[in-house]
This record gives sequence, C-alpha cells and structure tokens, in this order.
Amino acid sequence: MLKLFRVASLLEGISFLLILSVSLEIISRELVYTIGMGHGVLFLLYLVFSFLASHKQGWSVVVWLLIILAAIIPFAFVPVEMFLQKEIRKNEEKTEFVVQGDV
Repeated sequence: MLKLFRVASLLEGISFLLILSVSLEIISRELVYTIGMGHGVLFLLYLVFSFLASHKQGWSVVVWLLIILAAIIPFAFVPVEMFLQKEIRKNEEKTEFVVQGDV
C-alpha cells in the first residue's frame, strides 16, 4: 500500500506543479482543463491512498493531517516522499527480520 501511495504522492505533486506552471504562464492556458482534470483525479487518489496507508501503518491522526496538508503546499510532496521512503525501509527491515527469525 505504501508504494502505491508513494506513486500517487509523486504524481499528485508533479501535477500540482504543472497547475502552478499554468498560473505562472510557463505552460499554455489551453491545457488548464486537461491538467486540472488529471490533477483532480490524482488529488482524490492521494486522499484515498493516504487514508488507507495511514490506517494500515497505524499513523496518528496528526501525521495523516500533515500528509493531507502537504498536498496543498507546493513542493511539500518532497518531505512526504522522504517520509514514505523511510516507512518503506522500516517495513522491509521488519519483514526481513521476521523471515530470518523463521529460518
């Protein structure tokens, strides 16, 4: 679940930056509808996956709310990415320990 949430987080963050690029007139305004629709879908997936990952990982409500807050702050997906990488590593170490303990 974390890896899927990580992909959604990265895609949502990049799509948000694309929306901001339109606002700064770096990208043509003709693409607003297409980029906006894609970003909306990715944002909803981000919310759903963040809730599911939070529930599965046992994160506190505060951590989940900070992750949600990161979705509306430009470039805040970078610290979320670092947090998710750390959580994935922690889960892999836990899994490795359990597998080695069974041998």
